[in-house]
Amino acid sequence: MLKYFLFILFFITAESVFAQYKSVGDKSGFNSRFTVASAKMNSIASDFTQIKNLSLLSEKITSKGKFYFHKDDKVRMEYTSPYQYLMVINGSKVMVKDGEKTSTMSSRSNKMFQQINQLMIDCMRGTIFENKNFTTRLFEDGNTYLAEMTPVASQMANLFKKVNVIMRKSDFTVSQVQMFEPSGDYTSINYSNQKLNTSLPNDLFSIK
Repeated sequence: MLKYFLFILFFITAESVFAQYKSVGDKSGFNSRFTVASAKMNSIASDFTQIKNLSLLSEKITSKGKFYFHKDDKVRMEYTSPYQYLMVINGSKVMVKDGEKTSTMSSRSNKMFQQINQLMIDCMRGTIFENKNFTTRLFEDGNTYLAEMTPVASQMANLFKKVNVIMRKSDFTVSQVQMFEPSGDYTSINYSNQKLNTSLPNDLFSIK
């Protein structure tokens, strides 16, 4: 009963927020501006707050950390609170450090991980509309665009019901990513204090 109530509460909240958006009429104009802004984006350094909503729990799980992106295919996502966790993507190589345990792998060896890897990079470098693993609808409100991405590949559909990517109209940077799971659980990652096109040390993306 509690799980059902939480799901209904989330559905009502999500629908009321989504109702603020309307379909983008001038999609060709958006694509032109989006392409120009993406071409100018070389690096991002940002704080992030991740909020995990589990249908079986009344409390939300909140994590914080640092996010770095360097064009074209380097990502560092470092959780600093309440636990230590690190993921680095450098091309097809991926490193995960959980406490004292470090694992290195190739995204090419796992199709699912490869698709998630591609999704993360596409969100930051402005190529989400080229990702063939999703169909995408575009909406807008006064300050932001919302790209609603629905998986077409069965593996991704088992993982995500949909993924929303919210971008600021001012510079097309991603302010929030919302990931909805088939179970009703969902995760929101909010990016803040973003610094664009700053020099990032190569060591941030080093995989040994």
